[in-house]
Amino acid sequence: MAHAVPHLANDAGVEKIFIGVKELQCLGARAPFDHPHVTLDMGGDAQILCPYCSTLYVHDPRLAANETDPKNSLVHDDGH
Repeated sequence: MAHAVPHLANDAGVEKIFIGVKELQCLGARAPFDHPHVTLDMGGDAQILCPYCSTLYVHDPRLAANETDPKNSLVHDDGH
């Protein structure tokens, strides 16, 4: 069964984004300031660095799959 990979954007330009999943797609920032959309998979690690925007994504098991810290990093289907 396929699972949805959350899309995340770092509009605030923070150094780290804490997330409740280990696989994600980084957009950089929301369009028109996005970079090539890249899928990142932490595998057995607890963090991963985006090769385009250098955002450090850190897995936090206390967060649900649809939660981020800072909030509003998750990009919804409507682009917001």
